[in-house]
Amino acid sequence: MSAPAEPPVPSRASPANVAKLSLRDQVLAARRRRPLVESAAAAEAIAEHVLAWDVVRRAGTVAAYVAVGREPGTTRLLEELTRTGKRVLLPVLRPDNDLDWVAFTGQLVPAARGLLEPVGPRLGVSTIADADVVLVPGLAASSEGDRLGRGGGSYDRALARVGAGVPVAVLLHEDETGLDVPSEPHDRRVTHVVTPAGITP
Repeated sequence: MSAPAEPPVPSRASPANVAKLSLRDQVLAARRRRPLVESAAAAEAIAEHVLAWDVVRRAGTVAAYVAVGREPGTTRLLEELTRTGKRVLLPVLRPDNDLDWVAFTGQLVPAARGLLEPVGPRLGVSTIADADVVLVPGLAASSEGDRLGRGGGSYDRALARVGAGVPVAVLLHEDETGLDVPSEPHDRRVTHVVTPAGITP
């Protein structure tokens, strides 16, 4: 079975792209101002919501990620998912900006662009299709599920391979949701937003 066609590369001069850049700058600036104690509390609350979520409790395989910088932390979440017997898939950024996947065994190593990557055999870009639920990073989300990422298009490619009906949730701070997120044809929506306040379809 061939891999899905890659999304087109957006024009850097498009109005939507310019608006994304502006919103991205605003959210990143707000994250830098956020007190570390608040970020830590947000990570704990988000982990509790995800671990109690019925689709996660039933899942055999969860695609997740390693938070970096001022993203809501995922350390406890990954540890608990693994402890409860889930197969946890974590991404590895390829040179072409696509995402390969590795089964998390608890070991992470520094990688390019300030990322942390799992240690283990790479399973291929299509492995995300095995996930029963997908947890993704982001900077903001609209009420309709439009997600603002970092701009590399990695998750738009990956989410194109996720099966129909599979829940896809972005983990955010409360003030990063319900925003007017510009959308382009290649953008992939999420089905849920998880914040310290809970899970919202």
